Amino acid sequence: MKSLIPLEDSWTDVIRKARRGQEISEQELALRSNLPLESILDLERGHLSLENLERVGEALGLGGEQLLTLAQGKYHPGVLELPEGLAMFTTPWHDFEVHSYLLWDPGQPAVAAAFDTGSDATEMLDFLTKRELALRQIFLTHGHGDHVFELDRLMEKTGAVAWIGEGEEVPDAGSFVAGKDFFVGSLRIETRFTWGHAAGGISYVIHGLSRPVAMVGDALFAGSMGGPMVSYQACLETNRREIFSLPPEALVCPGHGPLTTVALEREHNPFFGNVPVN
Repeated sequence: MKSLIPLEDSWTDVIRKARRGQEISEQELALRSNLPLESILDLERGHLSLENLERVGEALGLGGEQLLTLAQGKYHPGVLELPEGLAMFTTPWHDFEVHSYLLWDPGQPAVAAAFDTGSDATEMLDFLTKRELALRQIFLTHGHGDHVFELDRLMEKTGAVAWIGEGEEVPDAGSFVAGKDFFVGSLRIETRFTWGHAAGGISYVIHGLSRPVAMVGDALFAGSMGGPMVSYQACLETNRREIFSLPPEALVCPGHGPLTTVALEREHNPFFGNVPVN
């Protein structure tokens, strides 16, 4: 039985990301939630008070029910299987782990594409050799180090070309404007602009497998999202528009943490507690 991949973020990570992303100080949050400053500091240290957390979540615009569920350890998407034609590779990066993925057309298993590189491409390269797959394209969700660390090696070993969204700069990677389609065999890869964590963040939506699949990098995590390093509002808006508009059954493949689905995140992600279900 496969073990559960831990959630990337805890409830404390969520409230810190929401507060910092909105540039709200601990003192201002105490005023907004009508709580003593020490209660805010206690929450951010991980000392759980459900009543105080509910008030803080409301002040930060987070989904209250989703935040409390997360804090009580009642949400995890479980073990989800990748459809045939996809493989995931997990490698260490400092004190956490990062995922990269391979895609091939099950009906034409000759060429493959990678999504991000992780910190060590050895397992990916071995997989390509074992499956007799030729890596032709490398799609980068954004240019942060843990997602592009092995790009030079992958390109050198395979001769693949690399692509990244306009607004991100990675040596030897070609840039494109979101909306461009790519192909792997009969599979179509749609590109969607999901910036906010990174200036040129791209999510890649794969059409043609047994279910839609979104490679989202750090745009969205199970129960959370990537830190709003560029724009908190853009993180919220582009995830709502580009990810949550996908079919509920669409599989979400993040750069960190467990696989999830659009339906699960609509229901359980505190950042998107008010996203309507189509």
